[in-house]
Amino acid sequence: MKNESPQGRYLAGLMLGALGVVYGDIGTSPLYALRECFHDKHGVAATPANVMGLLSLFFWSLIIVVTVKYLTFVLRADNKGEGGILSLLALAFGETPALSKTRAAVVVFGIFGAALLYGDGVITPSISVLSAVEGLEIATTKFSPYIIPITIAVLIGLFATQKYGSGRVGKVFGPIMVLWFVVLAVLGLRGILLEPSVLGAVNPWHAFQFFLANKYQAF
Repeated sequence: MKNESPQGRYLAGLMLGALGVVYGDIGTSPLYALRECFHDKHGVAATPANVMGLLSLFFWSLIIVVTVKYLTFVLRADNKGEGGILSLLALAFGETPALSKTRAAVVVFGIFGAALLYGDGVITPSISVLSAVEGLEIATTKFSPYIIPITIAVLIGLFATQKYGSGRVGKVFGPIMVLWFVVLAVLGLRGILLEPSVLGAVNPWHAFQFFLANKYQAF
């Protein structure tokens, strides 16, 4: 049946592919975001209150984006099985007259959303790969002159594989992301055992206080 939900090995394959394509981005973004938040040039002070505030912001951002946005809205608002900002833009028109102000406003928001999508597509891979490669400097400073060349080479390799489609890319990166998340979980559990008070970041009040204390810098 066409409308049957995927099950068994097929469902597992879909989940693995999604993990490699979509959630890989979500799983890596907080790492370099946290680093930039405390950067010397434009970051906030690395005080216990700011750390708790940022962790609270990260936690609730992930909850809202993944659980509320993706699972509650995006996965249910498909256009004949198709998704994405442009596909949903066509769905938003409905029976709206071609020359109406409502249609014009929807088009403007659709173009704005598409622009954000393209901007994210340009910025996110470069920042993610660069942040990962910069980790080599922790092992030894001898890698410093090679950080940019290695990053460029990795990016060229990643974009060169895109022609094979998201499905194949997801199958390749899915297992890698599973290992990645397992490592993050182990390191995170170790950190919680060393400092259990960090679980207090689940309280959204810390995020609210972070904005009160840092104002525009918090934004």
